[in-house]
Amino acid sequence: MDIALLIFGFIFMLIGILGSFLPVLPGPPISWIGLLLLYLTKAIPDDWVFLGITLVIALVVFALDYIIPAVGTKKFGGTKAGMLGTTIGLLVALIFPVLGPFGIIIWPFIGALVGELLNKADKKTATKAAFGSFIGFLTGTFLKFMVTIVYLGLFIATAWEYKGTLFPYFN
Repeated sequence: MDIALLIFGFIFMLIGILGSFLPVLPGPPISWIGLLLLYLTKAIPDDWVFLGITLVIALVVFALDYIIPAVGTKKFGGTKAGMLGTTIGLLVALIFPVLGPFGIIIWPFIGALVGELLNKADKKTATKAAFGSFIGFLTGTFLKFMVTIVYLGLFIATAWEYKGTLFPYFN
């Protein structure tokens, strides 16, 4: 059972990292579930304080992911159309990876710009608002990505520390 929990925990970690970039998946909470699964094994001692702190961090980052882009958009004079355009641009980048890794940076900006232009903003205002939307999106994504990478590091370090107990044949 411990091996199954370890494998599922690691899968949740990887899905959490993907969730840092995909707007439909809540990355940090999914990564936290991976940590929880690791700590549910018999080999790893329960540490509810650690799990509580990491849960609070995951939930705060999850909430900030909705707040940061809105603040960035409003700060630069954007609208909800720009935020929606950013999300659509990200989905275009993921579905049609024409520009490779640069697409995940370029398409959200283009989406925000188109969203603002469709919202009847002039080009200068639309560009400024699209930039704000884009900066908010990048900030939120970077924050989620860093939290999920730290959680993956904690997962690996903990599993490595107790590898002899998880995998008795490693002794």
